Amino acid sequence: VQLQASGGGLVQAWASLRLSCAASGRTFSIYTMGWFRQAPGKERELVAAISIGGASTDYADSVKGRFTITRDNTKKMVYLQMNSLKPEDTAIYYCNAIRWETRSPYNYWGQGTLVTVSS
Repeated sequence: VQLQASGGGLVQAWASLRLSCAASGRTFSIYTMGWFRQAPGKERELVAAISIGGASTDYADSVKGRFTITRDNTKKMVYLQMNSLKPEDTAIYYCNAIRWETRSPYNYWGQGTLVTVSS
């Protein structure tokens, strides 16, 4: 699976952004998917996860209620709707396939997209 994230940008606090992740490869629909982010000087963290069919989602406490992950298996796309953005959301965002039980990522890292939130 090859993954390409897009949709990042520079926004002010409380703004919204929608990130997109395009996947290639015929096996996309068998993977649970996640959005990760890595802020400067910090480790990469999982912020949102979605099951294969999209019925189940999970979020980091820091984004719960503000971010929404969705997927469209017919288009091989995963999305992250981010509302009420805060400066602490500033990071490079990546999508990746994950193991649902452990939330651990596969080694399919693609290019991320930078989100910068100004106060």
